[in-house]
Amino acid sequence: MKIEISATPRTIQGTGASRRLRRTGRIPGVIYGGGKDAAAIELDHKTMFYQLKSEAFHASILTLELDGAKEQVLLRDYQMHPFKPLVMHVDFQRVDPNAKVHMKVPLHFVNADVAPGVKLSHGIVSHIVTEVDVACLPTDLPEFIEVDLANLAAGHSVHLSELTLPKGVELVALTKGEDQGVATITIPRGAIEAAAAEAQV
Repeated sequence: MKIEISATPRTIQGTGASRRLRRTGRIPGVIYGGGKDAAAIELDHKTMFYQLKSEAFHASILTLELDGAKEQVLLRDYQMHPFKPLVMHVDFQRVDPNAKVHMKVPLHFVNADVAPGVKLSHGIVSHIVTEVDVACLPTDLPEFIEVDLANLAAGHSVHLSELTLPKGVELVALTKGEDQGVATITIPRGAIEAAAAEAQV
């Protein structure tokens, strides 16, 4: 999925200038990295506000157009107003196509409804983590990683080492020897007590 952003150079900087910019429906930002100087930019607030709601926007290589030139970038940070639905500032990092990037990628859990722990034991799926740190070349960056729960039994967990990864993608935690669980199925206390009572009848 290709996501494009349109930005224009920001010539006036400072807190007061940023406040005035936001009043006109624009937001300040910066683009840096890639062996080039950092550049101050401004973007349309409404467009950015809705793009930030998209999961893919946070885990994709984005195409940023600035002064008629297009660059590949990653969303690196953004600040929201403490209580208003306002984006205050956005940071983008230029992408080197030949260097690995480190990104947080969301997990998509599938087949929970057919997992033995749910169907047979009336368990509840608990998501231990919902995103993972990956390292890969920009062209290999996945929008998400799928976690298949089809064979998960009650009391068991799916671990990082069991995930099927796209080609060229590695999990940062595994390279450090950390094979944490990402999902488990637990039996609610009430269900255990009900099963015990039923067995005594």
